[in-house]
Amino acid sequence: MKHSNPSLTTGLSQAEATTRLTAEGPNELPKGKRRSPLRIIFDVLQEPMLALLLAGGVVYLLLGSREEALILLAFACLSVGITVVQEARTERVLEALRDLTSPRALVIRDGQRQRIAGRELVRGDVIVLAEGDRVPADAALIDAQDLSADESLLTGEAVPVRKLAGAATEARPGGEDQPMVYSGSLIVRGTGVACVTATGKASEIGKIGTSLGKLDTETPHLQRQMRKLVIVFAAVGAAVSVAVVALYGLLRGGWLDGVLAGIAVGMSMLPEEFPMVLAVFMAMGAWRISKVRVLTRRASAIETLGAASVLCTDKTGTLTENRMTIAELRLPDGTAAKVGQMLPEAFRELAAAGVMASAPEPFDPMEKAFHALSKADLREDETLPGTGRQLVRSYPVSPELLAMSQVWGAGEGWQIAAKGAPEALAVLCRLDKAARARMTVEVDQMAGAGLRVLGVAEASQQGTLPKDHRDFCFRFLGLVGLADPLRASVPDAVAQCRSAGIRVIMITGDYPTTAQAIAAEAGLHGDRVISGPELAAITDVDLATAVRDVTIFARVMPEQKLRIVTALKTSGAVVAMTGDGVNDAPSLKAANIGIAMGGRGTDVAREAASIVLLDDDFGSIVTTVRLGRRIYDNLRKAMSFILAVHVPIAGMALMPLLFGMPILFGPMHIAFLEMVIDPVCSLVFEAETEEDDVMTRKPRPPGEPLFSGPTILWSLVQGALVLAVKATIFALAPGYGMTTDQVRGMTFAALVFAIVALILVDRSRSSSILRAVTRPNRALAVVLPIVGALLAVTLFWPTARDLFGFAALGPAHLAVPPLAGLTVLLALEVMKPIWRWAVQRNKAAPAITSGKIAVH
Repeated sequence: MKHSNPSLTTGLSQAEATTRLTAEGPNELPKGKRRSPLRIIFDVLQEPMLALLLAGGVVYLLLGSREEALILLAFACLSVGITVVQEARTERVLEALRDLTSPRALVIRDGQRQRIAGRELVRGDVIVLAEGDRVPADAALIDAQDLSADESLLTGEAVPVRKLAGAATEARPGGEDQPMVYSGSLIVRGTGVACVTATGKASEIGKIGTSLGKLDTETPHLQRQMRKLVIVFAAVGAAVSVAVVALYGLLRGGWLDGVLAGIAVGMSMLPEEFPMVLAVFMAMGAWRISKVRVLTRRASAIETLGAASVLCTDKTGTLTENRMTIAELRLPDGTAAKVGQMLPEAFRELAAAGVMASAPEPFDPMEKAFHALSKADLREDETLPGTGRQLVRSYPVSPELLAMSQVWGAGEGWQIAAKGAPEALAVLCRLDKAARARMTVEVDQMAGAGLRVLGVAEASQQGTLPKDHRDFCFRFLGLVGLADPLRASVPDAVAQCRSAGIRVIMITGDYPTTAQAIAAEAGLHGDRVISGPELAAITDVDLATAVRDVTIFARVMPEQKLRIVTALKTSGAVVAMTGDGVNDAPSLKAANIGIAMGGRGTDVAREAASIVLLDDDFGSIVTTVRLGRRIYDNLRKAMSFILAVHVPIAGMALMPLLFGMPILFGPMHIAFLEMVIDPVCSLVFEAETEEDDVMTRKPRPPGEPLFSGPTILWSLVQGALVLAVKATIFALAPGYGMTTDQVRGMTFAALVFAIVALILVDRSRSSSILRAVTRPNRALAVVLPIVGALLAVTLFWPTARDLFGFAALGPAHLAVPPLAGLTVLLALEVMKPIWRWAVQRNKAAPAITSGKIAVH
């Protein structure tokens, strides 16, 4: 069908195109705003701990202690610098993900064909399409010659659809014989001319982008917990700090010294490491995950991986390879041969005719499959397109007959091969009723196995070629079953998900029979399939019930994928969603964890997802979940350690004020301890290897707090023990003739040794200290010598010793800090089995009443 409208042959004028571009905007999706370095710095400066460091530096300047002020300010600048570099790097990674080049378009303007950037395309432009072109905008076909398009990025279906010229319609992507082509789809056969009907946000791909903008990204559960913890600690610390300043000023008369004491107490009670360690863990986690070819676009997804209880996966391009391969051949008598080994002689004519019925340089995925088979299994003399014979004529597919024929020169005559829908081949071959019945049985069997079935026939002709290929005397050669093959890593990945308590659900736009066949091959269990029309007819309440049991959803539209993900989340599941097409983008963004395929995935899918699999390996998801669980375990260890450490730090800062003793620790000492604690938490615990049961235990409940009751109690016990040891040293040391500066130095060193003991105890929740020490941890091997060297500098270098207010210690005094650390280590090792028993009992209690989270 062709249109004869002159304006459609001359296209828009350049002036009109410029006017429309100005009025309607470029043909592209809006991009998110990027944070500037100044904005990042401004956000960092709002951290409470940074404010305390800066305040302490100002007070030291007022007291005339320039060295102390400069050191505190240096600590502050270091904190700002690390955070800014990390944030800026993240922004650059996100920016690099975007494909900034838009596809170029061949348009007709002012009667001339010209290539322009896709973003300059406007509504009303006339575009020329050919095999291999990416459609740059939604358009209605003015002329179409044997045109087929791969719309899998919009529909999830791997099989191309035919296109016919006609007036613009409101049809959705995926239908056969429609006059519309859509932005982002790929022309795999034929040529065409089309008039652009929608660009940018108004196109089908743009509508999905708009729906993405309406979905708000949820604040991660762990981040919400962290904010609450910091607020609580900050409020308590601020109240105590104000009280310390008032008491110090009223009782001792030194208001500036009181301010310093108040700042020291505030710094000791404010666990500013919580957000910092969270940020470092997420950044290091993203780096570790990137080593297995997985890119983390949103660090918050790492924390959620360990809680994932449902994995929703698309079929095409995710479970499968998104390419067609020939899986089975059948002869007219029903004899079948599976592809994968050398073809029997009886099937070679069928395979060779399939190659002849395909284009010599194919774009169509099914024709590529025929050529791939010929290279693997046929001799050169059987692959006619490669033997010097010339393609003379093609008879294209028509709505009346869904088959095509290729005519090749063969000496004095012609050799013809045809392929197409089996019912169309029955017409071409003039099969009788009995033969058609046998064919129908064979087709049904192959379709039931999830195969796309084509018929193949051949004919010979002498003399003039007819106008219609139905006039040839075709001989039916057999049936060919094509499939989008399952990725090799999928069955094992699905099995590991099951052992980890993660339920896998397939959501696809393909047909139910195909979906069931792939699901069975992948190891997904479930007899019931819900189709798109059935899904549209049920309520959200019924859907929330159905998602607990159904494993396969087929013929699903993009907005229905979003409904499924929403229903799962409503049921209490933590949902991970995989996909690669534009149609997956809304559900990728709505899921707790969106996982996009990086190789075949679209820009829109990658932008919407929080994790991108760079090698498109479904098996990488299991590795990512394993790493996510390990990261969360180690984060919990680090947070428990932080809480434990702050008990003795705060106690030693408060005790002198409460009992009228000399002030031991000021902001300088607290800042030094923080510089020890931060790298320990962020590097040593992050580098810890995984626990033995990391992939055999069920996902943690989504609402589980970072600090459970036993964890808080264990941290407080650890901290109280360290405080008791330090308080004993502090109280008894003056009786042995030690000065205040000597007591300060010995108590400080003992606290550092006790912190090292806590590190060794908290490295593993399930192993003894002997096993934990033998476990490799490069970060620990680097950090401990650095901590020892820094402590030695403060104790033995006179300049640093004076700066910290320490005095030289004798050999007997120097033996006390290591003994204090050893005491803490042995005592906690004895108590660790009791804590493990309490944790297991705490986990067992909610398991009795966890039936409401059935999706786990």
